[in-house]
Amino acid sequence: MDPNDNTEAAAVHEETLDVPPYAQRVLLASLVIVGMGFSVLFPLLAPIGREMALSEFQITSIIGLSSLVVFIASPVWGRISDRLGRKTVMLIGMFGFSAGTVLFNSVLNLGLAGTLTGSTLFAALIVARLCHASVMSAAMPAATAYMADITTPENRTKGMGASGAANNLGAILGPALSGLAVFSLLLPLWLIAVLTFFNGLFVWRFLPQSPMKQDKTAVIGPKLRYLDPRILPFVLVGVLMFMGFALVQQTMGFRFQDALNLSAPETVRVLGIAMMLSAGCSLFAQAIVVQKLSIKPFDLLRLAIPLLMVSFTLMALFETRAMLTFAMALQGFAMGIAGPAFMAGASLAVSAREQGSVAGIASSCGPLGFTAGPILGGLLYQVDPVLPYAFAAIVYAILMVFMGKLNTRQPARAP
Repeated sequence: MDPNDNTEAAAVHEETLDVPPYAQRVLLASLVIVGMGFSVLFPLLAPIGREMALSEFQITSIIGLSSLVVFIASPVWGRISDRLGRKTVMLIGMFGFSAGTVLFNSVLNLGLAGTLTGSTLFAALIVARLCHASVMSAAMPAATAYMADITTPENRTKGMGASGAANNLGAILGPALSGLAVFSLLLPLWLIAVLTFFNGLFVWRFLPQSPMKQDKTAVIGPKLRYLDPRILPFVLVGVLMFMGFALVQQTMGFRFQDALNLSAPETVRVLGIAMMLSAGCSLFAQAIVVQKLSIKPFDLLRLAIPLLMVSFTLMALFETRAMLTFAMALQGFAMGIAGPAFMAGASLAVSAREQGSVAGIASSCGPLGFTAGPILGGLLYQVDPVLPYAFAAIVYAILMVFMGKLNTRQPARAP
């Protein structure tokens, strides 16, 4: 590689740091609401689906197929943010999230009322969720690229950790909001539609344009591919990691309800508390382990993967509320370490001009994992409730072996 290229990239990145000091705080505040929007559905979908007489496979397929759309759309939105600006694409994602939630909730309401049933209901839910996913997928790659724009290579991991911490704070509040399901199963989802709309207004009013948008002379970098050798190791690790995580995350509602013999409202409450604890442990990991310790991204991943294997093993072996809740807390702590490490490692592997593209690709790895994971988890759970968690533990064991063979030159620029 021509050393002049590095000098030029560094110069461009130097320019991208010229932002008001409050920009990062506004970005992080908005990510709290985004985290709430993504997490509020998880404790609700399993019991709501069963109330509408949908099978476990149908319920998890709703998440799986919508995640496939997010996987396809995220890299596109990442590249669009290079052209339109991060803020514009974030606004599209946030207002689209609100509108899509209203559409999805309306179909759920028809299902709970018995107006739509069976295959017609299932098809309507799929269409509504796919429309929702195609637009809401704009928010995260644009926000990730914005964070990359306003951080240096030396503090990139901490910047991504701060984004993850904000998102996880939202992931604590989302399940807490789902507790309002004791009054109406859909009330939390209607409230999140309102909150995400006002979040869009907040970003529109207070978030300054990204410096990459302000720099009229910046040249958009080439389109990145998943097989680019600089980011391929992170893509493989990210997809497998999120597949195992999604497989577990989308079946825990069934696990709690069946193991503890709970009603639908009781499942929402018990699972919501467990998810809040899980997100709290994730927030602690990002605020302490990632922020306070200077550890390279791949080293953080090597720390997180064994902890996730232990958590999945506990989910398979125990059926008490205490152990299932503890297993989810351990899972949250480990994912709190792994998430920002994965995002920072991919970001550090490419130049400043490629941050929109790499943010889109990195943001799509989770949805790709969430495409296969929930569908596979639903199928395995129908065979045996223990199978999803045993399978996830095996996947992570394979991932651990795979990581040991990876060329780790990519994260060499990490602090």
